[in-house]
Amino acid sequence: MIRKLGLGISAAAIAVLFSGCSYMNMGKVFVFDFSGETRTAYAEMMGTIGETGDPAQAMMLEFPVKEGLAEDDIFEAMKEYADQYNMRFVGEKNMFRIENPKPDQVAHARIAEFCSLSVAKKMLDHSRYYGGFMPCRVLYVEYGDGRRYLVTMDMTLALYGGTDKKPINPDLFKDMLNVKKAMEEIPRMAAAGE
Repeated sequence: MIRKLGLGISAAAIAVLFSGCSYMNMGKVFVFDFSGETRTAYAEMMGTIGETGDPAQAMMLEFPVKEGLAEDDIFEAMKEYADQYNMRFVGEKNMFRIENPKPDQVAHARIAEFCSLSVAKKMLDHSRYYGGFMPCRVLYVEYGDGRRYLVTMDMTLALYGGTDKKPINPDLFKDMLNVKKAMEEIPRMAAAGE
């Protein structure tokens, strides 16, 4: 009962927040008029956090890896797909490999990095803080029980999460949409063995 009440209060608070209402911060009142894609993006993120309790999961996309695909083949496929989306493969890192892991323990992790240098430059000109997301990464993660996933950042909030205070130039927005599409399709296709 208490859990249901808590979820109800949380849902009401989220509804107020995304309705364009204000909130208080140290005596200052801030008003946001979230609408359209921005409202949807934040609502989906908050919904995932409410469901899972995991803010990191709310900002990521995950693609289960098809059984039988070799790890190196997955990485080679991502490199090939990157070219199709005008992205450049700029590096990879083996994070770790654990011997005799427990079934629910991450046994192995490896990162692939991609970038569109021309778009990256425009994004940095708009806001240097985009640099914290560069280069775009895809994480290959394998569990002790054999489950494997490709995980990448969901760029939805990078595009729709702001306000009219600092709008993204329409040309840059179009370029960023292309990068978003690439970083969704590259791991999706590689994980499916397409």
